Amino acid sequence: MNFHVLTLFPEMIEAAFLTSITGRAAAKGLLTLNCVNIRDFAEEKRKGRVDDYSYGGGAGMIMQAEPVCRACESVLETIRQRRQEPRRTSVIYLSPAGRTFDQKIAAELAKEEDLVFLCGHYEGIDQRALDEIVTDELSIGDYVLTGGELPALVVMDTVARLVDGVLSNGDSAQTESFMGDGLLEYPQYSRPEVWHGRQVPPVLLSGDHAAVDRWRREQSLVRTAGRRPDLCGGARLDKKDRKFLKTQGLEEAYRVALARTD
Repeated sequence: MNFHVLTLFPEMIEAAFLTSITGRAAAKGLLTLNCVNIRDFAEEKRKGRVDDYSYGGGAGMIMQAEPVCRACESVLETIRQRRQEPRRTSVIYLSPAGRTFDQKIAAELAKEEDLVFLCGHYEGIDQRALDEIVTDELSIGDYVLTGGELPALVVMDTVARLVDGVLSNGDSAQTESFMGDGLLEYPQYSRPEVWHGRQVPPVLLSGDHAAVDRWRREQSLVRTAGRRPDLCGGARLDKKDRKFLKTQGLEEAYRVALARTD
């Protein structure tokens, strides 16, 4: 997976991405990071400035279309030369106006060979540039940040975890929250067995793998109903799940899922 980031602050992206799991994966060649400083594509007479006042007035500055498009085209041309084919490359603009990023979108993006992220700053980017180069807009939530760098890192980290070989345990990504049928992950415990008077659930010490799997599934069902009931409708329930939900009084939370026969 090749990540390309168009930004005014490449050091911010590099410092975070080239650390921990993603950093180790990059060192192994499983991931690559190409940060492009949009300032390098500013008009010479403006001496590195890429922003200007907004037509119509208003607070703050707007990133100009020309340097943004020049930076993007330089990346796309490099990708085209490497691929030697005309396949479209996704150019993602991080914006509060975009569709809300989730695990399903991450799984879609993980199938790509190259992803280009455009990070806005100040009051945003000239709409004409977005109309010309952007293929998708993504938001990580209903709040406003100072720039697109942190959202880009969130998306990149989530996608990177789904790339083969990035996680040392290939099963990890498949058992986490929002994977499978979209429920929250079960609680996790480690040594010691007793900490501050709190005991690890005995079933996890039993060595009975089937019992452990059942406990984890039930904990996932309970946790999702209590914390994210909006996710319950996507659950794929077997006979044991249905019986458990009835004993716990959780049938209403899973009403939509229980009504399905698949």
